[in-house]
Amino acid sequence: MNAPADPPNSTRAAVLVPFALVVLIWGSTWIVIRDQLHGGGAVAVPASWSVSYRFLVAGVTLAGVAAWQRAPGTRALFAQSGFWRFAATLGMLQFVLNFNFVYRAEEHITSGLVAVIFALLLVPNALFARIFLGQRLGRQLLVGSAVAMSGVALLFVQEARSDPRGPTESLVGIALTLCAVLSASSANVMQATKTAARYPMIPTLATAMLIGAALDAGWAWATTGAPVFDARPGYVAGVLYLGIIASALAFTLYFRIIRTIGPAKAAYNGVIVPVIAMLLSTVFEGYRWTLLAGAGAGLAAVGLVIALRARRPAR
Repeated sequence: MNAPADPPNSTRAAVLVPFALVVLIWGSTWIVIRDQLHGGGAVAVPASWSVSYRFLVAGVTLAGVAAWQRAPGTRALFAQSGFWRFAATLGMLQFVLNFNFVYRAEEHITSGLVAVIFALLLVPNALFARIFLGQRLGRQLLVGSAVAMSGVALLFVQEARSDPRGPTESLVGIALTLCAVLSASSANVMQATKTAARYPMIPTLATAMLIGAALDAGWAWATTGAPVFDARPGYVAGVLYLGIIASALAFTLYFRIIRTIGPAKAAYNGVIVPVIAMLLSTVFEGYRWTLLAGAGAGLAAVGLVIALRARRPAR
């Protein structure tokens, strides 16, 4: 008899636990971001400055962790021009373009709709992984994707129906979100390359975030003027939460997941994130579930289970 095959990496606790943490964390960020944009504070902080503060906090946090760990070879790392190119590209794609598009999208459409559209991340992640990394899509992964995207489609219809803004605002918001998805997907696939594997995760992320924060600040100053900060406790707490928990911690976990199971499967966090966002909205914002939303959430969960149990096909 043949020995039973080992379970795929994506069903191991070392992947499932951080995967669940990332989903829970990122599922909560949409409410925090919306508060930063529409919190009603005495000072209106432009979105670009909020993004800058977030990744300044995140970058400083990870730089502190890297210094505490004293990983061997870190100083030599900073002498490599290839490392700086990689970190700068990652910073631009993930921490500048992606988040500036997301924050601006939420000025036009609801946070729930942005979260739902972002679930489409699994599509370019899978395509880019096939094109640039040679990773095939197995039948089980394709089935799981089809089921999950059916659920996302139902959630999209539900959120679009509930958006009180006009069609023009919705189209602008959807276009901005799709730009964010493509930027994030490019950064995701970078993390699955052999180049990324040569660089230690935390120093690389710290450098990319600090470069991103500097670029975000430059863009914010050029387009909105001098720095603006809201001193109310809710805004400060939001910056700290988004910087330390939702960025420094969550991106470290997420990029490690990508390196373990590939960008296609890792992107399934985006399928469940809107469901978590809607659950939290139920508690804190009085969101009312409909049959359509419930069916969409159920299909998304079923698709996730099918996809994560799929084995990564040979290249």
